[in-house]
Amino acid sequence: MAITKETVEYVTHLARIELEPKELEKLSRQLQGIVEFIDKLSGLNIKDVLPMSHALPINNVLRDDFPRESLPVQKALLNAPAKEGSFFVVPKIIE
Repeated sequence: MAITKETVEYVTHLARIELEPKELEKLSRQLQGIVEFIDKLSGLNIKDVLPMSHALPINNVLRDDFPRESLPVQKALLNAPAKEGSFFVVPKIIE
């Protein structure tokens, strides 16, 4: 697929973008380069390449998760601006 200057002019007209002749020429060359690169990629044999989520072998560092006692209710509510029983009181935002 070739990206011509006329194709770029047509698309810029549809997008209501105004380009100078130099910009139009440069954009046409850049888009043609992108299309050529995609054509190269589509010609590659990737049959034996395993899918991956990242190009580098990155592992997340996680700490061990051990169960422990949680914060007591009274301590959690200690600095609450408003409370009712063992619950936080918040302003109503949905009518």
